[in-house]
Amino acid sequence: MLIMRGTDESNAAMMANIDEMMATTRQFIEDLFKAGVYVAAEGLDDPGQGVVVDFSGEAPVVTDGPYGETKELFGGFFLLDVASKQEAVEWAKRVPAAPGSKIEVRRVPGSDEVPQVDE
Repeated sequence: MLIMRGTDESNAAMMANIDEMMATTRQFIEDLFKAGVYVAAEGLDDPGQGVVVDFSGEAPVVTDGPYGETKELFGGFFLLDVASKQEAVEWAKRVPAAPGSKIEVRRVPGSDEVPQVDE
């Protein structure tokens, strides 16, 4: 999974050129599809529209966005089916991203790797 992470500044830069960013992202997804590695991709709405449910106290506390204390925001993802971490990294290097943003590469374990609970 290629996780898109941005800051307020990189998100603003992306929004300033949203038409160009959308075109390059569509081309990137087409390249993933043609290479046979595309599984899914989604972007997320503005963080100001979301909420956080915090479980650090006795009862869950809901806080409306935006979140001033957040240094990086999860902006969306690309889910790929690749043979190795290095192949995922090579695709991550090609993600259309605004300056200052980051792409986190994380492996999604298969269902056969998750411990099963006997009932």
